[in-house]
Amino acid sequence: MTSHEAALERPLSLQARDSFSPLLHQVPQTQQSLRGIIPLSSKVTSVLSASYADTEFREALTLLDDRGVHNTAESRRRLRLDLQREVINSNGEVINEFAKVAEQLRRIGHTISRLNENFQETKTQIGAAHKATTSALSEGSLLIAQRSQIDKKQALLKAFNANFVLSGDEMAALTLTSEPVDELFFTVLSKAKKISKDCEVLLGFGNQTLGLEIVEQASKNLSLGFQKVYKWVQRELKTLNLENPQIGSSIRRALRVLAERPTLFQNCLDFLADAREHVLSDSFHTALTGGSAFGTQRVSVKPIELAAHDPLRYVGDMLAWAHSATVGEKEALEVLFISDGDEIAKGIQAGRENEVWRLIAEDGEEPGSFDAVSALNELVDRDMSGAVRLMRQRVEQVIQTNEDTILAYKLANLLSFYKGTFSRLLSPGSSLVEFLGLLESEALRQFRSLARDHVATLQGEFHHTPPNLGPPEFLIDALEQLLAIIKTYETSFASPGDREADFKPVMAEAFDPFLSGCIRMAQAAGAPSNSVFLINCFMASLNTLSKFSFMQTSTAQLQEKIAKERARLVESQYAFLRVESGLESLIESLGALEEKDEDVEKLSSLEAVQAPELVQASQMLDEFLPSALMDAVENLRLLQDTKLARDITEDAAKRFCVDFEHVEEMLTLADEMSERRNAVEEMPEVQSLRALFPRTIGEIRVLLS
Repeated sequence: MTSHEAALERPLSLQARDSFSPLLHQVPQTQQSLRGIIPLSSKVTSVLSASYADTEFREALTLLDDRGVHNTAESRRRLRLDLQREVINSNGEVINEFAKVAEQLRRIGHTISRLNENFQETKTQIGAAHKATTSALSEGSLLIAQRSQIDKKQALLKAFNANFVLSGDEMAALTLTSEPVDELFFTVLSKAKKISKDCEVLLGFGNQTLGLEIVEQASKNLSLGFQKVYKWVQRELKTLNLENPQIGSSIRRALRVLAERPTLFQNCLDFLADAREHVLSDSFHTALTGGSAFGTQRVSVKPIELAAHDPLRYVGDMLAWAHSATVGEKEALEVLFISDGDEIAKGIQAGRENEVWRLIAEDGEEPGSFDAVSALNELVDRDMSGAVRLMRQRVEQVIQTNEDTILAYKLANLLSFYKGTFSRLLSPGSSLVEFLGLLESEALRQFRSLARDHVATLQGEFHHTPPNLGPPEFLIDALEQLLAIIKTYETSFASPGDREADFKPVMAEAFDPFLSGCIRMAQAAGAPSNSVFLINCFMASLNTLSKFSFMQTSTAQLQEKIAKERARLVESQYAFLRVESGLESLIESLGALEEKDEDVEKLSSLEAVQAPELVQASQMLDEFLPSALMDAVENLRLLQDTKLARDITEDAAKRFCVDFEHVEEMLTLADEMSERRNAVEEMPEVQSLRALFPRTIGEIRVLLS
């Protein structure tokens, strides 16, 4: 810490006292001296009011410390003089330096004057040169502008020729029939289509002459190009072998290009359909006979007409050939029309947009979008039409000459199977499916006709039941025939929910008439023979139909009929037990009475309860009971289901036991009432009813069990 800073660390009043104490001691204490002290007090006050926090004050103190000035009287007297001397010296140095600056400024002014003179001279020379070269520069600028315009026109002409004009080689490749339909042709055709489309831009300007000329030329070139590819496709289709797995990509591409002209494309399809129809017709004729329609024999082919040993095999082989040919034809044509996606559909849609007159149909409606799959199926259907006509003649001949009912149904089922197959392969509305539907209907008509003729020949057998009350022979034959038909039907593709409904017409022809004949035969027989006969017939039918799950409704109807006839047999057996046991009148008389006192009082007055009648009834019951069950079972000996016969007899015996128990209870109540009355009136005892009729319900149940 410096001496001045150390002094400043002390209180300011102490510092002032230390500094000015010598002066205060030296001043005399007079009136005059007091007036001299007043300025000094002001000075002291000013010093004391100075703040050490003032930056200038602190810098002044720091400067004193750097000079090594001590706080003495001599130092304080010389301090101002030293400071003034230093200030004067500093000012002199500054003046010397400014003298040097002034000298440099004079030199710079002289240099600037020389530069101004040179500038004015150069400006004069440039002005003269500019006047001399103005005409040449103007002419050069004009030439440059003209050259720029020429370059732009050349670039525009080059672009125009590249985008709107076909070269001579391109014209030849597009229009001359001597040139092949190759990659260059398709490239030029694409360029011509692009030119025609780009001409729409030119037609948007005010001067449309150039655009119209280019559109006309492009349309002409495109027409020539499409005619060329159209004729080329027709030539290729004449020699096209669809059986070749590697069909050229050129014809596929040509067809996709030709699709943009729907009329030409449809003509090609018609041409292809006619050609394929003749090929497939000849192939079918060869498959049938071993030789083509032109007389050419093929030893490697085994003719269907010789290989098929029965009508069903014959028809099945023809339909199998048709299915195989259709699948092969469709797969081959898929390569031509669908293998590259929906390009044909896009082309036809574009063509319809271009051919405005095709947008409006005769009925004023717009045609729908092109469906490649439907068009393919229609084309395959047309290709098969010739073979289908030949096939139809032969199948109709087989159906009409057939006299077997089962075979007629098998033919109908076979035709139905292939109808469903072709419906999924092509479409439900194709002519091939319609043809099979017509043949199926004809086969079903033949089946119904044969079934009705068979029923008509059996009308004489519908009069008398067989001696053994078993199913008649015609029903057994009908069930065997029905079993064969159902097994054939099971192989069809009918859905499980619709099978029984679909099979009802067959049941109506092949089963219902025979069952109705059995019912008419039963009407002529008496009970219980009629019910036994019907149950035997129904059970035989049920055993046949219950083997098939889709015959649930028919089996349920048969079970209802069996239950109805069973109830009749139970009633017959019950009546037999009542009559043969001798209890008919007794059960009938007591059946209307209840276990009430008034009904019990009426009992003694009934004729059937009199002693002679009760004794006779008891004797008949005793004679009947030993052989009662055997006699009852004997009544149903012709019922082929022995278990059912036992169940029927047991049900009848249970009903008889219930009636007997009621009779026993009423007789017991009558005896009890009589005993009570005799005891009250003290009358002599009489023989009880139970003594005259001693059998109990327990004995009856044992003997009838």
